[in-house]
Amino acid sequence: MDHNFAIENLSRNGNVFKELFSGIPEEEYLWRPQPEKWCLLEIVCHLYDEEQYDFRARTKHVLDNIQMSPPAIDPEGWVKSRNYIDQNYDETLEKFLNERKRSIEWLTSLKDPQWKNEYVHKLGPMSAEFFLANWLAHDLLHFRQIISLLYNYTRYKTGVDVEYAGSGEKIAN
Repeated sequence: MDHNFAIENLSRNGNVFKELFSGIPEEEYLWRPQPEKWCLLEIVCHLYDEEQYDFRARTKHVLDNIQMSPPAIDPEGWVKSRNYIDQNYDETLEKFLNERKRSIEWLTSLKDPQWKNEYVHKLGPMSAEFFLANWLAHDLLHFRQIISLLYNYTRYKTGVDVEYAGSGEKIAN
């Protein structure tokens, strides 16, 4: 695996998230296409928690301590238990972006990391490089989610059929 590729892209993705999330008015960051779907505020909160408690923590844990499983996480449950919908959007975005910077600083400071270290999960072995690759993939999945949300908000807000622009089906594949 090309670890530098993953780290460089995680760094670049911080800037992409900043541009996608910045300057969004409250009506838009609270809007959701369906009641069970996340709004932008919930996505920002999720990314903030995932940055700290999932991907960076799990990558570090597997690099440092393969004898024990990493601490449990509950990303889906955190939406309610951490009351994402009542968080401050701009503050949470800033905290997430700062955590991403901390992650990149940590990743680039590693000296000869043992990326193949792994622990055995009920789903199978999970190495530090497994978490690094999935961290990057997680960013990309959320880019797709955010873009879809912004696209649907544009349809909602304009009230205009935007199919002329394309459906996105060919792009998504």
